This record gives sequence, C-alpha cells and structure tokens, in this order.
Amino acid sequence: MAKDGGLFSFGGLPFYGSMGGRHLNKPVVGMAPAPGGTGYWEVASDGGIFAFGSAPFYGSMGGTPLNKPVVGMALDPATGGYWEVASDGGIFAFHAPFYGSMGGTPLNKPVVGMAATPDGGGYWLVASDGGIFAFGNAKFYGSTGAMTLQAPIVGMAATTDGGGYWLAAQDGGIFTFGDAKFEGSLGSDPLTYPVVAMASTGVPGDGYWLTNANGAVSSFGDAGNFGSAPQQLDSPIVGMADGPGNGTVTDTTAPSGSFGYDVSAFQCNQSLPSGHVFGIVQATGWSSSAPNPCLASEAAWAGGGLQFYTFLADGTSSTDQPGCNGDQHCNFGFEAARYAYDYVKSQNVNPDVPWWVDVEPANWGSNTAANDQVIEGALIELRGLGLNTVGIYTSPLTWNAIAGDFQPPVPIWLAWYTNDPTQNCTTGVQFAASHQDMLPTGGVMFTQYTDNAAGQGIDGDYAC
Repeated sequence: MAKDGGLFSFGGLPFYGSMGGRHLNKPVVGMAPAPGGTGYWEVASDGGIFAFGSAPFYGSMGGTPLNKPVVGMALDPATGGYWEVASDGGIFAFHAPFYGSMGGTPLNKPVVGMAATPDGGGYWLVASDGGIFAFGNAKFYGSTGAMTLQAPIVGMAATTDGGGYWLAAQDGGIFTFGDAKFEGSLGSDPLTYPVVAMASTGVPGDGYWLTNANGAVSSFGDAGNFGSAPQQLDSPIVGMADGPGNGTVTDTTAPSGSFGYDVSAFQCNQSLPSGHVFGIVQATGWSSSAPNPCLASEAAWAGGGLQFYTFLADGTSSTDQPGCNGDQHCNFGFEAARYAYDYVKSQNVNPDVPWWVDVEPANWGSNTAANDQVIEGALIELRGLGLNTVGIYTSPLTWNAIAGDFQPPVPIWLAWYTNDPTQNCTTGVQFAASHQDMLPTGGVMFTQYTDNAAGQGIDGDYAC
C-alpha cells in the first residue's frame, strides 16, 4: 500500500479497490485486512478510513482535530471492527473495545504501529525505539526500548497464538520476543530504500514479510515470495497486510500466461522473433567477465518487458563487501552482480528491471556451502541496489548438486524443457522434490518450455 492510497496485491489476493489516483486530505499511513480476507481498510494520517471489498465502515477520526497524527490501525478479530493508533499512543476504537492507550502519557519516542492479539482481547503498541505497551490480554514479552538501535523500529507483527511478536527496523533488522522465531532479516544487507513495514503469514508458522519504500518484498521462514510492486512508483510504499490468496507469483512486467524469449551473446546479430511480451537478456556470461557485446540491441528488442540475467560461477575475493561478513565467496558473488549491473548502465540501458542469477552446472566447485555464499552475495547486492524483483534461474534437477539445501526465498525462472509451459509452472517444484531437489522457496515465476522457439534455436519462456 502506497502513501497515495494505491494498493498492489500479490499471491492471487484479490484487488478490491484503492484510493490511488483520488484526492486525499492527508496521506495514507496504514492498512488492515477485513475478516475473512475479502476486503481491507486504508487509514490516513488524519484518521480517515477508506473501506474496500467486504470491509465495513464503522466510523473514523477524519474531520476530528487530533493531538497527533494517526500512524496505523489493526483489525479486532472478535468484533470485526478496528482500532486506529496515533503517534502519541492515543487509541480510537470503532466497533471494537477500548483497552487503554498511551495518550496523554509522555513518551520517549513516538508510537509507529500496533498489533492485535489473536482473540481481539488486547493489543500492543510499538514506539520507534522498540518500546512496547501492552493492553487488555496482550502480554509484555520484552522490547528494545532500553537498547541502542542502529535504525528506528517501523512496525511489528504478532504470532498466531499471541505468545510473541516481531519488531522490524528501518534497516531491515528483526527483533523477536516470546515465541516469535527469528527466520532472517535484512539487517546486514546494504539497502537503497528503507524498510517501512512488516506482516506475518497469519497461519501457524514462523514466516513474515518486509517491504521497503519502493515496494520490494522480502520473505522469511514459511512466507512465500509472490512478487513486488512495480520498480517505478508514483508514491512510496508505507504499509502492508496479509490475506488469503491462491499463491500465484506475480511479475509486474509480464502478465501471467504471456510468452517471451531469453537471448544472450549467442544470438548476437541474429534476427530475433517478434510478438513477445517480455525478453530476458544476458548481461554477463561469466562472473565479473564476458559481458554480452549485443546487450544494447537485445535490450531494445526486449522492449517494455526487459529483464536481465547474469551467469554466475564459483570464485573468491578478498575485498570485504557489505552483508558478506568477510566470506570471500560471498564477496565474489557480490562483485559479480555489481559488475553485471554496472555493465548494463555503461551500455546506456536502464538496469532497474527484474534480474535473475543464473545458476547452472559445470561452473561450480564441490563445496556447496561455498557455492551458496557466491549466490547469496549476488542476491545481497542486487537487492541492495534497490531492485524489486531478484530471482534465480536453475534446473529442477541440478540445483541441489550446486547449492545443497540452500533455499533462498526468491522467485524461480525454471529451466525445464517440456512442451507444456503451464505444467512446468504448476508441477516444476513438485517434480524437483520428487527427485530430492529442493528449489528456492519463492515459487516459479517464469519457465522455459523449448530451446527452439520460432524454429530459430532460441529459448522460449512463459510467465506463470
């Protein structure tokens, strides 16, 4: 959800409308799902509520003078109503019980968000220093209020049993309390855009998502990676919420069911087929070397559906890179990704499109842990450059031989040559698992289905 009220839905979650493109008295600052996930509310900083789908309107603070701006809201699971919270900790309840607030109490730092207990019997408020204030049956499990943080807290999410919660910081750091499990963070990754919100999966498990101000979503634990917002936004992202969907992975540059091709230096000066929706172009043919000499012309052919891939290989570098913690294989992958990105820019082509890390056999050592670090380094750098979609190209039968049990939560471009692209999309992961090959967990976004598209010895691709 963006500051202008625009909303992006992923994972097959239906779109019920938004305030995008409409006049707002104040910017949107938060959202909450309606009961059953068949609608949602958006809330503005003046407390105005906008209801969509099955979400009922129970009232708002819009038009009422406030001491401090509203910063977020939460659904009451018991009544189907909602609470609004202001930066001074004031609570406004609509068709929901009032359990107390911090309004009128001096705070060290402003409140930035809230979360409700699973039964609606209470709620937590969180301040930017990580201070936690518990009301009703919400229990206090700890906070970062007395800690020195590298970046302020921007949001929180509660576990499904109400026995704990996560706090998310602007630098992507995650802090866990109670029975909330740590499943990873972006705390050590270089970030172009700050993290602005988090959400938990809402089902028994330990997963959560983070989104940055540009709409790039990072998933952890059992949270699926279903896509991110378009790379170019009219207004920054300010919030997110979970809801029930069908698990469809979404790519904003290629609608589901569309066809395209992938090309490389092997197609230099070759007449390329037309009628495609997207084109995936090789940036480099080897880590930190072998740039594609025809990149500019092939990128022009790809058009508005342009994407890039970089062919990765094993290697080491002694130059420490952010997020690699001194690992020389990670440094190497980081530098390979940066080399590919910079090469695209040097060709006067916009690199800020979806990117794929090409992981194929024959270029890797037998140490899968070291290989994992190369791959992780490339992912860290491409995500750190502010790219919203970063995934992995691999085969359903070769990934584990290279990467062992490494399953990063990123989308997959699946190399699987059958003549049924829709089958590749729906059964590729299961096919790999049946051969003891466990792929990255972000879901199949694209699949190859032939290596002789249009009879030209070129790979054909399909958007799942």
